[in-house]
Amino acid sequence: MIIRIINKSKHHLPEYKTQASAGMDLQANIEESIVLKPLERKLIPTGLFLEIPIGYEAQVRPRSGLALKNGITCLNSPGTIDADYRGEIGVILANISNENFTINDGDRIAQLVIAQHETAVWENVDTLEESERGSGGFGSTGVK
Repeated sequence: MIIRIINKSKHHLPEYKTQASAGMDLQANIEESIVLKPLERKLIPTGLFLEIPIGYEAQVRPRSGLALKNGITCLNSPGTIDADYRGEIGVILANISNENFTINDGDRIAQLVIAQHETAVWENVDTLEESERGSGGFGSTGVK
């Protein structure tokens, strides 16, 4: 799949690190380091602009290493970038640790996954087909 991209950052394009990788790293494109205090969130620019084909989305997801080692995650995760959005890709980072975390220019801050999606057409009905689960809500499938 070809996706048109404008790279206004100082960094290389996102790339898959292995043949089986689903995500590509996004890098911070900032002039000065940013300190995220505990429980603080900030929008971090990437300098990237995409033209995603209709029927696809780009998903911004946390990097597992940042989450585990530093308590840094992405809010609104996965963040959806729609096919008709043409603005700069930004990453909403949050610090859920007890320590300050510094983001430097070029740091890998999130992953970008390209995913196909369907467009739903609603059909108004009066009843729904029965299922084994029925209306059991949160945690209902694990109760014995």
